[in-house]
Amino acid sequence: MKWTKSSRALRVAVVLAVVAVLLQGIRIWLNSKRFVFQREEIAQLARQYAGLDHELAFSRLIVELRRLHPGHILADEELQWVFVNAGGWMGSMCLLHASLSEYVLLFGTAIDTGGHSGRYWAEISDTIISGTFRQWREGTTKSEVYYPGDTIVHGPGEATAVQWGAGTWMVEYGRGFIPSTLGFALADTFFSTQDFLTLFYTLRAYARALCLEFTTYLSSQGH
Repeated sequence: MKWTKSSRALRVAVVLAVVAVLLQGIRIWLNSKRFVFQREEIAQLARQYAGLDHELAFSRLIVELRRLHPGHILADEELQWVFVNAGGWMGSMCLLHASLSEYVLLFGTAIDTGGHSGRYWAEISDTIISGTFRQWREGTTKSEVYYPGDTIVHGPGEATAVQWGAGTWMVEYGRGFIPSTLGFALADTFFSTQDFLTLFYTLRAYARALCLEFTTYLSSQGH
């Protein structure tokens, strides 16, 4: 019995040590990585089109991003609006770029919705194109309202209550260990909606973006 308890404790200790090493390795990798995009760059681009019809704003933004970052934005035929159910809210996203450490997407909702923001190992910033967004930060007793042109930054490890008004659309940039965000983003699919077709669309979009990044990387190494 003593030997069994000792072996279990040893296995737990080994697992914890491996997890700690992996987390430290990811942290070092992120701190030393050269990123494709900058948070303020995405925010400034989005602000140029704030207040316009969101579809017009998004189309212009995509053209500009392709000009500034060739080989890093998905082609038109691979862009798809996909439902997102997470934290009690429902919206729609269109993924433009994604890697293991960054993503750029368009996000919004045609109906009033709200819920929990999620808590991530990543920094996420949103710049509003149209509509209104309300945020209630953890540890406070008042909420804040944001309007077109405003940028909201959600830091790593933070959690807030979030609420979008109908017709709110925004440009989102995430930086960190992006696979760690998928648990929250997909949990409602497994435990609530069971909308596995949307799950397929989501994973396919991410896979396409990863393939694009890998292809661009190989092309850059060949020059």
